[in-house]
Amino acid sequence: MTPAARFAAAIEVLDDVFAGAPAERTLTTWARKNRFAGSKDRAAIRNHVYDVLRARRSLCAAGGDTTARAAILGLLRRDGIPVDTVFGAGGYGPAALSLDEVGSATLPHSDAVSADLPDWLWPLWQESLGQAAMATAQLMRHRASVYLRVNLSRGTRDEAVAALARDGIVSKPVDQVNTAIEVIENERKVAGSSAYASGLVEVQDTASQIAMAQLRSVAGRRVLDYCAGGGGKALALADQTDATVYAHDIDQARMADIGPRAQRAGVQITTLGPSDLMRHAPYDLVLCDAPCSGSGTWRRTPDAKWRLTPHDLDRFSVMQAEVLENAKPLVAQGGTLAYATCSVLNSENDAVVDAFLAKHGDFQRQETLKLVPRAEHDGFFLTTLLKIQP
Repeated sequence: MTPAARFAAAIEVLDDVFAGAPAERTLTTWARKNRFAGSKDRAAIRNHVYDVLRARRSLCAAGGDTTARAAILGLLRRDGIPVDTVFGAGGYGPAALSLDEVGSATLPHSDAVSADLPDWLWPLWQESLGQAAMATAQLMRHRASVYLRVNLSRGTRDEAVAALARDGIVSKPVDQVNTAIEVIENERKVAGSSAYASGLVEVQDTASQIAMAQLRSVAGRRVLDYCAGGGGKALALADQTDATVYAHDIDQARMADIGPRAQRAGVQITTLGPSDLMRHAPYDLVLCDAPCSGSGTWRRTPDAKWRLTPHDLDRFSVMQAEVLENAKPLVAQGGTLAYATCSVLNSENDAVVDAFLAKHGDFQRQETLKLVPRAEHDGFFLTTLLKIQP
């Protein structure tokens, strides 16, 4: 495909995404229908789509309209790419610009447009992030790096960097935590690398690694990852502590990969269904990585911020409160209930913890970790609550 044709394909995909379709599913559907597109074509189209979604409002403003075509026009203008090398360039590229598009004025800017956030969300973002609100929002326009966690039971970080290099993957250690590696080049090769196949490395953002390192001191002998999903955090705790680690998720199908991942990493994790939870209780540490908006990770899933609604936030708050209520009886006396999200919004973080503590005098706040998105990590929230005598 020509470069212009790749932009035309991105417009086609974005038309559906702007209408509400999930980006990843839409990209997969497009690729299945257009099998002539090679891997480099698909990667380029995906990059164009995600570049637009990270900065949708400001790019549409630069393109003079709210359509996918205007967003791509805004992307070209922002990045200094000559417009006539794409629009009207032939080679199955998008049609030439109309006179109105050529002379299109920039749409009015507001703080929400500059932040590339929906109007209703901008005040909540400001309230949550304070003076860092705009800078953080604009950071989210940029692609996030791929980070790996070294399984220390399999080898050292230096050994992991060297093993990746043998497969042509350039990486470097991350200062914030002794298990983290940033992939600098050839991140798409990680899944096929010997370091990954042997369990030496797992894909995990630095923020999650920092949070799990903080939990090591309160892990005790028995740990339950109550909202385990694919088990990334349970795997980290199993690798870095001597605790017996259990994993549970309300959707047990989400835990299907935990067994193979644990075997590859050389650790033991026992998955539990709902009826098994009390049988193995109490636990010294119960981690509740609750369902949330994912606002701290929107560089990776930028279409999520455009699909989020006020009703969704209300629904998440209810679910988060229910998770803590259901996990509370599983914590041993003197044990720790850890509440975590990958959100930066107060309504999903401190507000949920404050409401829980107001109802339950037998828990006491210990430490709180708040990671604002940075170049080297996503956003993350973690609070540890000590179970005490009421």
